[in-house]
Amino acid sequence: MPYAEFAVRVLIATVFLTAAVGKARSGRSFAAFTASLGRLDVLPGAVTRAAAVAVVAAEWLVCALVLMPWPRPAGAGLALAAALLVVFAVALTRVVARGTRAVCRCFGSASREPLGVRHIVRNVLLAVLAASAAWTSTPREATSVQPGALAVAALAGLLVGGCVTALDTIVELFRPAGPVNSSRTARPRRSPNVTGGTGGTGAADRARQPRLPVRPGR
Repeated sequence: MPYAEFAVRVLIATVFLTAAVGKARSGRSFAAFTASLGRLDVLPGAVTRAAAVAVVAAEWLVCALVLMPWPRPAGAGLALAAALLVVFAVALTRVVARGTRAVCRCFGSASREPLGVRHIVRNVLLAVLAASAAWTSTPREATSVQPGALAVAALAGLLVGGCVTALDTIVELFRPAGPVNSSRTARPRRSPNVTGGTGGTGAADRARQPRLPVRPGR
């Protein structure tokens, strides 16, 4: 098998597996994803839950197909992944064009970044990679496979897939911090007294203290 195609298959499997697990790992995660679909306002409310179930099921199916050792099922999984990514990109384009500040739940409830242009670009690039790999995933004559090259391709797919799933976190890390309001953090300075301490007001305090009577000497 071509090693570049295998790397793309591992990449797609990593992305879709992370997305499926993130949405379906708990009832709360799936409910958050379903609610996010409703806030996108691209589907009628009556079919939102059915669409959420279909998306998660399709993501699991992609994972199962692209990791099969046979070219035809793997190619079908890549084609399905490309089709899903195109649908996602079109839906996100409509949402971003409307200016809707919806939160991305692409990888479950852990995602908290609002949808933006980078999410559209991400899906388009993944769709191009999946479609290209599907096009080249055809039955061919058996050839010897180098285990080392196969391991390198798998590692490359895992690394790139991990970066894709952590895109929002990476953007957040490199986002410049806002200005710090120094007026809230500055502490008031206490004026020292004339004796060198910091707790009194010096001569003013001594002036208010009563004076003891002086006894005449014997």
